[in-house]
Amino acid sequence: MTTFANDALKGKTAIVVGGSRGIGKAIVERLAAAGAAVAINYVNSAAAAEQIAEKIRQQDGKAIAIQADISQLPAIKTLFEKAEASLGKPDIVIANAASYIPALLSEATEEQYDAVFNTNAKGIFFVLQEAARRVKDGGRIIVTSTGGTQMYFSMNAIYLGSKGAIEQFVRVLSRELGERNITVNAVSPGFTNTDLLPERDRAVAAAMSPFKRVGEPEDVADVTVFLASDAGRWITGQNIGAGGGVF
Repeated sequence: MTTFANDALKGKTAIVVGGSRGIGKAIVERLAAAGAAVAINYVNSAAAAEQIAEKIRQQDGKAIAIQADISQLPAIKTLFEKAEASLGKPDIVIANAASYIPALLSEATEEQYDAVFNTNAKGIFFVLQEAARRVKDGGRIIVTSTGGTQMYFSMNAIYLGSKGAIEQFVRVLSRELGERNITVNAVSPGFTNTDLLPERDRAVAAAMSPFKRVGEPEDVADVTVFLASDAGRWITGQNIGAGGGVF
C-alpha cells in the first residue's frame, strides 16, 4: 500500500525514463497512486509498459507508454515531445534507465564501455538537459543511481563509473535550476529484488542489511516519490541512500 495520499500529486505530470520493470515500474505505480499522470518510457518491454499503463487507466488514472532508447539522442527529444503532447508539460522527470555489463577493468572492451556509458552517463546527461528545459518551475528531477558507488565491487568499474558521473550531474544541475525552485536529486538503491540481483547473491545481500532482507522495488519507489512530492521541496543536490543500511 502506498504511503502517499491519493491526491498528493493530483494534477502533476511525470515522465519515468525506464519505467516498465523493477524499480521503475514501482515508481510509476506509486506516482499514479498519488494522482500523477505518468508517461512510461521503455526500450524493449512494450507489453509490460502497456500493461502498466492500461492498469492505471482502468483505475481512472492517466498513463501512456512511450518507446525510446535514450542511448540514441534524437529519441530523448521525441520521448519528451510525445509525453508533453499527450499529458502536458512535465512537473516531474525521473531518470531510472540503466544498462549493466559486469567486466574486470583490466579486460573490459571498448564496446562494453560504450554500451553502458551511452545509456547510463551520456543518455542520462541529455535526459537531464531536456528535463531542465521542459520541467515546470517548482518541479522535480530525480535520477536513480546506486549504493554501489560507495561499496566498490569488483567487476563493476564500467557500471559504477557511469553512475558516479550522474551523481555529479545531479549536484551541478541542482545549482543551475535552484532559481526556478526545481529540485534535483539522486536516489541510490542497495540490493533490491529485481532481475539484476542474481539468486546466488541474495542471502549474502540480505545479511548485509540490519533488516536482514533485500529491498523491494516499492521501498525505493517510496523514497523517490517522497522527493517528487511537496514534502521533498527543501531537498536538492543530494544523493539519498535507499539501501536498508548496507552502505
